[in-house]
Amino acid sequence: MPRKLLRSLLWQRLDGPGLEHFRLYDTHDGPVLEGTVFAVHEGAPLRVDYEIICSPTWETRVARMSALDNETTRRLELVADDSYRWWRDGVELTELAGCVDVDLSVTPATNTLPIRRVGLAVGESCDATAAWVRLPEMVVQPLEQRYARTGEREYRYESASGFKTTIEVDELGVVIRYPPGWERVVVDMAPGR
Repeated sequence: MPRKLLRSLLWQRLDGPGLEHFRLYDTHDGPVLEGTVFAVHEGAPLRVDYEIICSPTWETRVARMSALDNETTRRLELVADDSYRWWRDGVELTELAGCVDVDLSVTPATNTLPIRRVGLAVGESCDATAAWVRLPEMVVQPLEQRYARTGEREYRYESASGFKTTIEVDELGVVIRYPPGWERVVVDMAPGR
């Protein structure tokens, strides 16, 4: 499928060692998010690669990821259908029924999914339950979340885990700042722009 690169950027972790190279593509079938994260997990280097394929309305359809820490490589593929039913390795994950978005624990990229999908006006908010993937363990569970648009490019994020932050995004809904975790350091507006 032909891809048009919309954004290529580098995030750095603010609360420990880590970098991510992120790319956002537009395709005929919908947006695709790809990233490579380098971080430290339990004192050891960690590399995570992911690809998230979305419907034209930013609903997650496929999420593929691999995590390498020391000599252990773990892989995971989640597939979601139009009825918001989810599968892992051909087995339905009934606890994820109704989740529209995937949320990967190691990246701010997945916040773009509900931000773009819902399209809140300033002052509006929404609740969503995401299929949350804890990496590198590849544990998947539902996570209740709330997004409130507090400014033109600012969102208040809260999760059922008790975590709260204010997310700043660019004109494409891609994270600029996600304290205390991530901040954009390099952006390429896409080749030819």
